[in-house]
Amino acid sequence: MTHAPTLPRRDSARGILLLCLGIAIFALQDVILKWLAGDYPLSQVMLTRSVTAVPIMLVFVHLDGGLRTLFTPGTKAMIARGLIMFVAYFAYYIALPALPLATTVALYFSAPLFITILSVVLLKEHVGPRRWVALALGFLGVALMLQPDGTGFEWAALLVLLSGFAYALSMIAARVLGGRETGAALAFWGNAVFLLLSLVISATLGSGAYEGASDHPSVAFLLRGWVTPTAFDLSLMMATGVVAAMGLTLLTQAYRIAEASVVTPFEYTAMIWSVIYGWIIWQDWPRLLDWIGIAIIIGSGLYILWRDGARAQG
Repeated sequence: MTHAPTLPRRDSARGILLLCLGIAIFALQDVILKWLAGDYPLSQVMLTRSVTAVPIMLVFVHLDGGLRTLFTPGTKAMIARGLIMFVAYFAYYIALPALPLATTVALYFSAPLFITILSVVLLKEHVGPRRWVALALGFLGVALMLQPDGTGFEWAALLVLLSGFAYALSMIAARVLGGRETGAALAFWGNAVFLLLSLVISATLGSGAYEGASDHPSVAFLLRGWVTPTAFDLSLMMATGVVAAMGLTLLTQAYRIAEASVVTPFEYTAMIWSVIYGWIIWQDWPRLLDWIGIAIIIGSGLYILWRDGARAQG
């Protein structure tokens, strides 16, 4: 059996560096959204983000094959994947104001667990007993983090699991699309769908007709009417679009110059940033059960990634 040639060490090092930088930049998006969630509606932040990101993505499309890459036999599939990605982001964003940042990010890392299940159900891939054990342990970690504290069970945590599931489904879709479409085209259609649906949500909820229906932070974030932002807050909303485009570019480049099996484990550095930002800005520090759950989820995810990489190499 032939094997792909090993990339030079310097390429792997650069790939890891770019991925870690991209993850650090993406972490800022979560911080900004959580910060704005107390004063602005989700629809306003999402629409501003999309209006900022789409033109930037058009530049990336131009640099990665041109506009012709947007209109191919796979365009409908790319748009469908964009819809799934919208569900992932929308559910994640709604949950942000109700949960500590580290908890949100850790639960989102249930995605590799869902990817394993979906690869069996949809792609008919074989999963050995050791990966099934890792999968079960991973969901045990999720269950530990869902344990209620003194304030009771927080249902917004289920939104993060929905987000992880939708993200996993989008990754399966990307695997099915294979190398037929460019990364820039996939990202553009994802952002275009985001823009369109943000307009729909803004038109439906932006008037604030349903504002005050609930004092739950997630529901309030969704139903709040549009507010005239300060110049600083508007710049933060626009920054989420720039951050999304920059982070995506860095991650895409990282996977281009280094093997996925080398760089993917470093996506878990997002946990470091979430703990740091959560502690500094909101004085959130994970409980003991949270730390145990985080360790189990990350450990299970890394093991599954390692087994996938070993299987791919024969």
